[in-house]
This record gives sequence, structure tokens and C-alpha cells, in this order.
Amino acid sequence: MAAPEIDRLIQVLSRLPGLGPRSARRAALSLIKRKESALLPLIDALQGAADHVRTCSACGNLDATDPCGICRDERRDAAILCVVADVADLWALERTAAYRGRYHVLGGVLSALDGIGPEQLNLGPLFRRIEAGGVTEVVLALGATVDGQTTAHFLSDRLQPFGVTVSRLAHGVPVGGELDYLDDGTLIQALQARQSV
Repeated sequence: MAAPEIDRLIQVLSRLPGLGPRSARRAALSLIKRKESALLPLIDALQGAADHVRTCSACGNLDATDPCGICRDERRDAAILCVVADVADLWALERTAAYRGRYHVLGGVLSALDGIGPEQLNLGPLFRRIEAGGVTEVVLALGATVDGQTTAHFLSDRLQPFGVTVSRLAHGVPVGGELDYLDDGTLIQALQARQSV
């Protein structure tokens, strides 16, 4: 019953993560009803992103410049390289303002079920960066999933010959977490990674 343009908008929106057909329909209706305040600014923002945002050739981050602002920042410690699966992980770490090194985005994790092997990941540039010298520590900031763990083990083995320190993010009890509500895997990780106080 809707115009083809509306159907197309709904179809495109439904491809976005977290938006199913119903949510896409609601979002499309909201955008159309508020054309001046929502739809046109969204179109402008999307066009700006399409025209200017690019992938950093050094680390894989997204930015309007290449190399990105993080790679150009001289105040960052170039000796520490944090390896993340995706740009969203990089942005999550940056929100904390606790890490002041550089990054490398893999573009995913190893996954036999999804057919993602080492060839599909951004590994060559990672190894070249380390071979070039200056990197003394590689922090593996990968998820605590089976695929994340597999990727971390793979990278740890592959980084051994470079003579760099390889570390991982700690796993365990989240800040404000109640033990009774945690899954067994998280509790096991927390017990194994316990620290003296």
C-alpha cells in the first residue's frame, strides 16, 4: 500500500543492525513525518560520511583523514599497539580515555563457521608494523567469545618470533557485578585471573 520510495526506505533501514522490519517501518515513518528536522539532516549527514569518511591506511580506523587522528597524534605511545576486532571496539576503548597507545583493527575475528580465516583479516599490515620496529607490546583486546579466544591464541603464536610482549585484556567480574548473576565462564575467568591486594 505504501509508495515504492517508502518501501525502499524501509528495506534499506531494515538492513541496519538492530532494526528489523517493524523498527525500520517506525523509523521511516518518523523520518518522513519530520522531514525538515530529521530526514533532510540525516540525508546530509549520510552524504557527508559517504564523501569524506575513509579507512585509515595505518590502523584501519574510520576518520575523515588518512592517517587518522589517532595515528597522527604524537602524544600517543607508539610502542604499544592494541589489536581490536572492529572499529566499534576501538571507539569503545577510546571512550574510556584510559589507553594512550596506538591501534590496529583486524576487521573481524577468526571463525570457522562463518568461513573467516587469516586471509580475510587485516593481518599483513599488522605484522609489517611490528617488523618495522618500535612496537614493544601488543595488547590483544578481543572479545571473550570462542572466536575471540581463537584469534587471540592464533595471534599470540604468530607474534612470538617478533620478540614483543603480548598481553590480553583482563576478563572476569564487571564493576558493579553481583557474583550470583554471573555465568560460570565469567566466574572461572575471574578466579584464574585473580590479583593480590
